[in-house]
Amino acid sequence: MEIEKRFKNWILQEDHPCIMAQTVFSQKAFRINNYGELGDVNNVRKLLKDINHYVENYDFTSNDFQTLIAVFPDSEITCEDEFELLLWKQLSDLARADNKTWDAEVSNDPENENFSFSLGGRAFYIVGMHPESSRIARKSPYPSIAFNLHHQFEKLREMGVYHNVRDKIRERDKNLQGSINPVLQDFGERSEARQYSGKATEEEWTCPFHR
Repeated sequence: MEIEKRFKNWILQEDHPCIMAQTVFSQKAFRINNYGELGDVNNVRKLLKDINHYVENYDFTSNDFQTLIAVFPDSEITCEDEFELLLWKQLSDLARADNKTWDAEVSNDPENENFSFSLGGRAFYIVGMHPESSRIARKSPYPSIAFNLHHQFEKLREMGVYHNVRDKIRERDKNLQGSINPVLQDFGERSEARQYSGKATEEEWTCPFHR
């Protein structure tokens, strides 16, 4: 599969700064699915079904992590602003179609510092990626969304390695690009919604999320 091959090369052969991504790909603990065009309402049902399957089959007792990557190879992204709007349209459509209750451990208000996206009853940290990203670490072969369960970050805290992993990733990102992404902050300090698209957001930025 060409899409999977290009992603594996980007993460492993090009030494991606996210060591968690490298671990997941090295252990083949990922799923990559093609959903056509980003923001297309016709892909919502299939994507939501795959997310629910991912949640239902995830082993929450294990220390092994998995990730689901939705790829949209039919989308021609021209700039970061376009990607951001399409990303949030896709997420908004998914939220409207989801019949599960928002994860009670996080806020559903994107302006709240405890906000995290929720699908299938579980909180997710969303990583938007695309070829036109100004951040090298987000400059993926295709427009894509990585769905990472928030549980995984809590598991890292439980294991006592969260801060070491976080600092290592940020150090590698800085070595790659000369700086870390200025929007990066720990959960609870500021809404993580600002981080999802990967672009730097202005202070007056308003999240284009619609439930």
